[in-house]
Amino acid sequence: MTATAPVTAATATTPEDSPAPAAPVATTLPLSPPANLRDLGGIAISGWTTRADFAWRADDLSVIDDASATRLMSAGLSTVIDLRSIAETEITGRGLLGAYPVAYHHVPFMASISSAVDHVADPSEMWDQSRFAQMYISLFENAAPQIVTALAVIAHAPGAAVFHCAAGQDRTGVLAAALLLAVGADNDAIVTDYAETGRNIAAVSVRVRPVIEPMMARLGLQMDVAARAAVRTEYSRAPMLGLLEHLRTTYTDPLQPLYDAGLTTGLVDQLRRRALGA
Repeated sequence: MTATAPVTAATATTPEDSPAPAAPVATTLPLSPPANLRDLGGIAISGWTTRADFAWRADDLSVIDDASATRLMSAGLSTVIDLRSIAETEITGRGLLGAYPVAYHHVPFMASISSAVDHVADPSEMWDQSRFAQMYISLFENAAPQIVTALAVIAHAPGAAVFHCAAGQDRTGVLAAALLLAVGADNDAIVTDYAETGRNIAAVSVRVRPVIEPMMARLGLQMDVAARAAVRTEYSRAPMLGLLEHLRTTYTDPLQPLYDAGLTTGLVDQLRRRALGA
């Protein structure tokens, strides 16, 4: 991220006379810098390069510390898109960013975390990242209206828009893929961006565990399995490759599920202008 002028109440969509209060974070949850935050700038697309600070992707921003919140604001943050389920947001709220003049959009990609394992015969497989392709396909097709909503927010954000889920890997990865497809990225660029999470996944696991652990307990799942999976020495590109192959072989246009859900050529053009200055 490159530093830009801080967002002020005059440029944010939160009304100046009624700032959004900071939602309380459970006192037992540690606050820390994000472990999987990165800029989607610098990606080569058809002779262009995506510009810095139009969109960032991240792991859970509801539990960031004050220094991180201040840094994001100084870098030009204007908009937060929260892809987590309602149950997740009930645990942490918006966190410290709720006290800043930042537009907040809750766009849950799934009704509950349990829906992520509905198609898995052995629930322990949900921790095997290399097998997530079917989950990504399901998210792209079934959460297409939410993806279109998130893309519209990014397209019209006055400053940097950041989107996040818990780990910044799955729901965030699917939205990043949709965004990059919309602005014309090829498979290699999309998969390379996805694979960058592999560098951070061990730190992400430690960071999200205090939030995810009680939710998993409700489903009868143990986090020790997740912890072992999170420190894999190899991070698989297979899930994103599987999603992209499915989209390109199933549909004439890989964005077709999104067009069916309301995506327009006008919105795609606006995204390209935001991302490329084209």
